[in-house]
Amino acid sequence: MVKLVALYRQPQDREAFDRHYREVHLPLARRMPGLRRVEVARITGAPGGSSPYYLMAEMYFDDAASLEAALQSPEGRAAGKDLMGFAGEIVSLHIAEVVQES
Repeated sequence: MVKLVALYRQPQDREAFDRHYREVHLPLARRMPGLRRVEVARITGAPGGSSPYYLMAEMYFDDAASLEAALQSPEGRAAGKDLMGFAGEIVSLHIAEVVQES
């Protein structure tokens, strides 16, 4: 299993970010073919202090080929275009292989 991890730094307007993420972006992302699960977590801090991150989203796929196909699909391209439009300055994307599941 692999996952696409999106890390969002602190947005200027949290309320506007949360509204767009919840009402527009997440529904677009959930339409990607092959998506198995989505986890979204609000970052509340780091050991010993604060964190530069505000939100983390993890989108799970069966394998790297499924993830790549999802990103290249019309649904994936629509989600990517929306992401760059509302959070391009504050997001970083990472691909991770799940090596152990609980």
